[in-house]
Amino acid sequence: MSTLQVSTFSVALSRIVSFNVILPDDLMPEMKINNPNYDRGTKTLVLLHGFSGNSNDWLMGSLIQELSGKYNLALIMPSGENSFYLNGLGTGRAYETFTGVELINYCRKAFGLSDKKEDTFIGGLSMGGFGAIHTALKYPETFGKMFGLSSALIVNEIKGMEPGSKNDVADYDYYHQVFGDLNQLDKSENNPEFLVSERIKAGDTIQPVYMACGTEDFLLAENHAFRDFLLENKVIVTYKESTGIHDWKFWNAYIEQAIVWATAE
Repeated sequence: MSTLQVSTFSVALSRIVSFNVILPDDLMPEMKINNPNYDRGTKTLVLLHGFSGNSNDWLMGSLIQELSGKYNLALIMPSGENSFYLNGLGTGRAYETFTGVELINYCRKAFGLSDKKEDTFIGGLSMGGFGAIHTALKYPETFGKMFGLSSALIVNEIKGMEPGSKNDVADYDYYHQVFGDLNQLDKSENNPEFLVSERIKAGDTIQPVYMACGTEDFLLAENHAFRDFLLENKVIVTYKESTGIHDWKFWNAYIEQAIVWATAE
């Protein structure tokens, strides 16, 4: 596989940004024999890191390079800072636009990747799981499937948070900057549940969702609640759960399963 670090100017973020790309373009012919993933074109996965991470997390913490070659899958791994991949307040904080529009369009042109939604997926862990689900819901014309591992689906937890307060991760000022008015999250496009409800009202079909969370993960209740919300709204959901906490051991146990699910025809 070719592993690249790309630096380019982002209009959405008003600065030079760097991200990692893996391309399954140099496998030896014998490695493709009897591999049905090479009977089709290369598919693309935008893969998002979690809170306090960066674009190197998946390269350092997982076997994603090996999986790229095995499943004929191009990987795009940006840095989302601690943005939850949302468009924050102020110039240069349009992380949602960067991830869901600018980044994928740039990579499609630069690397000759498929422009079909059926060939394009987005996934992530923790904050990146939230970002993947939110971004796919916001841009259904771009992403055919989405997955989240131990997703930080915290909107209902921070809803109505008071100035001066904080939880175990961050304070009111941070959440207000990232999510906007915390008293208006029920009707905010930063809320994945709101996006689902609005798209269903408009007659849209929600793309399939894959979720996995460990039974000892501190975000388990939030994942259960979002899974149940999707099921109540008749969204196609594949949900997996097993012993595990919020760590790479759990995410490595499920990333390949998520990729198999996403790339299945």
